[in-house]
Amino acid sequence: MKKTPASLVKERFESKEKLVSAVQELATADLWLDRVSSGKGLGRVSNAKLSRLHETLSDAKQRFGSREKLVASIVELKKRNADKGFASKLAAYPLPQLLDLHASATRASKRAEANAKAAPAPAKVAKPKAEKPKAAKVTAKAKPSAKA
Repeated sequence: MKKTPASLVKERFESKEKLVSAVQELATADLWLDRVSSGKGLGRVSNAKLSRLHETLSDAKQRFGSREKLVASIVELKKRNADKGFASKLAAYPLPQLLDLHASATRASKRAEANAKAAPAPAKVAKPKAEKPKAAKVTAKAKPSAKA
């Protein structure tokens, strides 16, 4: 049976306050765009969302270290190194969306490499052009004259 988010928090962090402090430690300026309401804070966010956020932040910190490196990796995978506008637009995206973009770009680049290795480009063979059938001239038929 699947465990509830509250039981998972108690197992891993002992309390919600400790989970919130762990998320706040990971949510530094180099990884996190702070979009949390200052009046409510992270204490009011659900246990499930906090757990996902902690996993996302720790994964990003372990694999990339910062948002800039993650954005640079996405730009490189999409082969848009010269496009500064694209990179600046990506910098405004939230971290989970950036990780999703990185995963999809990685899959797409692996697929493209596999396709390039599996089937080399065939040589083009010049096909003789088929001649169009000539249209027969249509002559206008004379209208039958009316007999009075």
